[in-house]
Amino acid sequence: MRIIGGKFKGRRFTPPAKNWPTRPTTDFAKEGLFNILQNHFDFEDMKVLDLFGGTGSHSYEFISRGCRDVTYVDKFPAAVAFVRKTARELDIEDCIRIIQSDVFKFIPFSAQRFDYIFAGPPYALPTIDTIPGLVFQHQLLQPGGWFVMEHNPNHSYDGHPRLFQVRNYGKTIFSFFRETEEIDTVGNGMAS
Repeated sequence: MRIIGGKFKGRRFTPPAKNWPTRPTTDFAKEGLFNILQNHFDFEDMKVLDLFGGTGSHSYEFISRGCRDVTYVDKFPAAVAFVRKTARELDIEDCIRIIQSDVFKFIPFSAQRFDYIFAGPPYALPTIDTIPGLVFQHQLLQPGGWFVMEHNPNHSYDGHPRLFQVRNYGKTIFSFFRETEEIDTVGNGMAS
């Protein structure tokens, strides 16, 4: 795996992931995703949440491109240890908050809001289809923020009211959701 853009462009990292319950996003799909994101966001001003962070691939990519506020969440101890080690090697520890936690336990208790959230859960996760609803129910996005869910063709979010774009990269699909521009005091999204 490699970092595609920014100051660490071309840097390779090889997690000892042979027996990990992770499925890293392909470089091809990641490059397509970041081409979309760089046309919408100023990475230096973003607050990013990387759910089911696995090898840390997305987190490194954001930091490489200038983001200084990334929160990484994964429950698998070996993955978390690898990301801690990589953050030390890249000297990016001041840019990344590494949390070892079950995502479904983290979401309800997060006191922060983010400009961008990425979730790359295991495709076979029985509760995968609840993730978009939980992100919006617990108001994790800033107004105008984006949530991107990686999934395979066995899942579709076409009926979700906040879905606005779907991109396919082979068997990797990214569904894009957005928070409306204003949030009322009850927490219902209201378009401005």
